[in-house]
Amino acid sequence: MADTRSTSRAAGGAVVEPLTVDRERAASRGERRMPAAPPRPGRRGRRGGRNGSHVLAHVVLATGGLVMAFPFLWQIIMSLSTNTEVQSVTPTFWPAQLQWENYAAVFQRLPFLDQLRNSVSITVIRTVAQILFCTLAGYAFARMRFRGRGLLLALVLSILMVPSQAYLLSQYQIVQGLGLLNSIGGLVLPGLFSAFGTFLMRTAFAAMPGELEEAARLDGANPWQIFWRVMFPLARPTISVLAITSVLWSWNELLWPLVVSSYSESMPLSAGLATLISDRTTDYPVVMAASLLAMAPVLVLFVVLQRRVIDGLASSGLK
Repeated sequence: MADTRSTSRAAGGAVVEPLTVDRERAASRGERRMPAAPPRPGRRGRRGGRNGSHVLAHVVLATGGLVMAFPFLWQIIMSLSTNTEVQSVTPTFWPAQLQWENYAAVFQRLPFLDQLRNSVSITVIRTVAQILFCTLAGYAFARMRFRGRGLLLALVLSILMVPSQAYLLSQYQIVQGLGLLNSIGGLVLPGLFSAFGTFLMRTAFAAMPGELEEAARLDGANPWQIFWRVMFPLARPTISVLAITSVLWSWNELLWPLVVSSYSESMPLSAGLATLISDRTTDYPVVMAASLLAMAPVLVLFVVLQRRVIDGLASSGLK
C-alpha cells in the first residue's frame, strides 16, 4: 500500500500536499479539528516585562549596596563631627559644622608617616615572601614524589587547626632571643610563610594537567624551569588570590605588632590606631579620621586592581 503521507497527484498532474489530504480525510470522517494555539504576546509586552524585571533588579542591588556602604559613609560623617555629636544619644546624621581639623589632629597624636612606612614595608615583605615560599612548597607537595610527603603535608596543614594565640609566647621568645624586638624583622618574621597559602597553591598545581609537565621534560627542561616557565604562569590567578589575602592580613594584623613593638615609631598603623583608644577618654572623630587615612592605601590599591582581584577570586573559587 502506498504511504498515506506520500504526495498525491490529482488529475492534470497537480501536486496535492500530504497535509491537505489528511485534512480532507479527517473532515470526511467527522473528526474535530484541534483549536488553533493562542497568539503569542508581541514584542512590546515581552519588552515591558523585561524592563520591569531589570528595574526591580537594579532597585534590589542599589538597596543592598547602600546597606553595605552605610558603615563606611557613617565613618566619614563621624570623622567630620565633634566628639559631643558622636556621643549624643540622638544620632546626628550630619554635623553642624565640618571638623576638618580632626584629620590634622591625627598627625599630631601619631607618627603617622613612620607607621605608614612600617605598614607598607611589612606588607610588601610578607606578600613577596609568601608568594615565593608558598608556591614552591605547594608545587613540591603537588608534583614531586618523595618519602614522607603525606606526613609532612599533614604537619603543615595541622597548623591551620591551632589558633595563632597558642604559639604567641614561643614566637615572642624566639624574636627576643634574636634581638629583633621593635624592628621590622621581628614584625615580619612569623608571617613569611603560611599553611593556608601552601594548601591553596598545592590545590592549584594539583589541578593542572600532567601533560604540560611531561612535554616540558621531554624538551629538556629541569624541575626549576618546569616550575618557573610552565607551572608558575598558569597559576597566576591563584597567586593573585594569595597576594590579596596576604596584603589584607598583613595590613590589618593587630595582636603581634602590639606584642613586639613598644615604641610608637616602630609600630604599624594597625597598632598605632589602637593607642588612640583610652580607658578614660577617647576622641572618636580622631579615631575615625585615622582609620580612614589608614584604609586609604588599600582602598586605592583595590580600585586600581579591581578587575584582577575579581578575576582571581572567581577563578580560584573563593568567596
